[in-house]
Amino acid sequence: MSAPTPANPATATAKPTPRRIKSSGTSRGNAWTYVPLVLLSISFILPLLFMISSSFKPRDQVLADLTSWRAFVPVGDLSMANYAGVFDRVPVERFFFVSTVVTVAIVVLGLIVNSMAGFALARLNFKGRNVILGVIIATLIVPFETFAIPMVYLISNLPRVVLHSDGFAMRMGWANSYEVLIIPFIANAFSIFLFTQYYRSIPKELDEAARVDGAGWFRTYASVVSPLAKPAFATSAILTFLPQWNSYLWPLLVIQQENMRPVQVGMRYFFASGTAEGTPWGQIMAYTSMITIPVIVVFLLFQRAFISSIASSGVKG
Repeated sequence: MSAPTPANPATATAKPTPRRIKSSGTSRGNAWTYVPLVLLSISFILPLLFMISSSFKPRDQVLADLTSWRAFVPVGDLSMANYAGVFDRVPVERFFFVSTVVTVAIVVLGLIVNSMAGFALARLNFKGRNVILGVIIATLIVPFETFAIPMVYLISNLPRVVLHSDGFAMRMGWANSYEVLIIPFIANAFSIFLFTQYYRSIPKELDEAARVDGAGWFRTYASVVSPLAKPAFATSAILTFLPQWNSYLWPLLVIQQENMRPVQVGMRYFFASGTAEGTPWGQIMAYTSMITIPVIVVFLLFQRAFISSIASSGVKG
């Protein structure tokens, strides 16, 4: 009986060549997905480029460049004269101080009050909590302008304790004070709803474990549940910071003293006291660039937690 013929080594070790899958369709699909995103990004970036570029140009060049691509590029007669002119026209340091104090106070106090309200609505069992949450959400559809005037009437009749050199004194009205800029905006309906939805996504078994260890509701809120809700805190901080930093109507109604005006009200100085040459557009762009920087910095600091919260709490509950 003859021995079997050994197989060809080249044939024995050869492996079938994997077939390459055509991905042209997938590439085209990705391209059509990214094209509108890129166009949308450009539409948001161009106004910022125009603002920053125009802040270094004199007024006549800003107007001359409006019809060309030069409006979005810092080219031409560039200088820091517009920024120097802003400090000559507007008390920038005082406006920034007032806006910073008011915005930080509202954000910090709002995080405490709104998170506690959201925790109570999400974790405590009591009658009417869904009705309360529904009423809170319903307030979101009411424009601020509809109750701004009644609020002005209300704050003008509220007592306020004032500290003088000879002691404390009581006076009527909150106008021209930090109280009128801060207290009405601490509680926020959207932040309460956001915290409620996020707290509902956290397992309630953690509450039971904390209760077994002897923790009360406040200890459970502060030490057990809230540390797991950092994305919700970051999102609430951003969404509270933006409208308060950009607040214009309410300070315009209740603040008459210059040393209590926030940055947005400072825009009136450029239009109400325009020079003989016309509206100082270069200085306006310089001022808007300065007051936009804090917004960009805050978003960059909290953007990861912001996106995480939108992706999670926005689809749960």
